[in-house]
Amino acid sequence: MKVLATSYYAFYDLHRPTYHAYASAHLSPEEAQIAVVTAFALVAENWTSIVTEQHPARWAWTQHTRTVARRSGHTPTRVQDACLLHDHLHLTVNQIATTTGQDPAAVTALLAAGDRSDPAPGQRPRVRLRTDAAPGGSLEARWRAALRLRTAQALPTS
Repeated sequence: MKVLATSYYAFYDLHRPTYHAYASAHLSPEEAQIAVVTAFALVAENWTSIVTEQHPARWAWTQHTRTVARRSGHTPTRVQDACLLHDHLHLTVNQIATTTGQDPAAVTALLAAGDRSDPAPGQRPRVRLRTDAAPGGSLEARWRAALRLRTAQALPTS
């Protein structure tokens, strides 16, 4: 049992800051705190079965995003979540993959989809990061460049 408790606390310490930042992006400070406590209480109650899952972080992240969606009255898409984590919370692709329990390639595909999509009415366009597509560039930069399917928009002429 001590190993399970230790692994839960390691999971908690690793994920709590991101869970709180995500909840704070959608909710008031008080509501964000409640959402995080609720999510981790659910994880703690189910920890022995969660660790037998293939992707424990995916299970926990799904529960957390559902909790935040219920409390906020808005259910963002996986693309919107990935863009929020990357552009506003400044997580790398690998950090997002660790937090959400997805493969880095899936996260990169979600971010590429965000690059191709138009912002929702009333929202600012996505922050598009410049990446180095050269062979010596980072793995993240190469994936992002390879999946960028939208051609550059023509600039208005005077």
